[in-house]
Amino acid sequence: MPRATNSPASRKRRKRVLKKAKGFYGNRSRLYRYAKDAIFKAQTWATRDRKNRKRNFRALWITRISAAVRQRGMTYSRFMEGLIAAKIELDRKVLADMAIEAPGALDELVAQSKAALENKAKAAA
Repeated sequence: MPRATNSPASRKRRKRVLKKAKGFYGNRSRLYRYAKDAIFKAQTWATRDRKNRKRNFRALWITRISAAVRQRGMTYSRFMEGLIAAKIELDRKVLADMAIEAPGALDELVAQSKAALENKAKAAA
């Protein structure tokens, strides 16, 4: 009795892998053996980089906020401390967007932050 190879399922599996490898360079996009390894590695890096993307964007937002706040005579850490003291809950993404799109609104936030820090210092003294 001849051996059953289940070729429809095997072909489907190989086509699925090669479809995922579309756009890869050389044999990695054409040959199943190499495409399989390339896909495995790509998916591993994709998992890692989804975490890194969050880290990178947070660092970018902090840099933008820091630059905008320094132009107004404050440091980033003092600005954030003042916002917390003033009970203003805006995330860094929104603050960075405000620094670029609405500098007037950021001026108001800096003023409120400074006032809250002064009130905090008076309360402590």
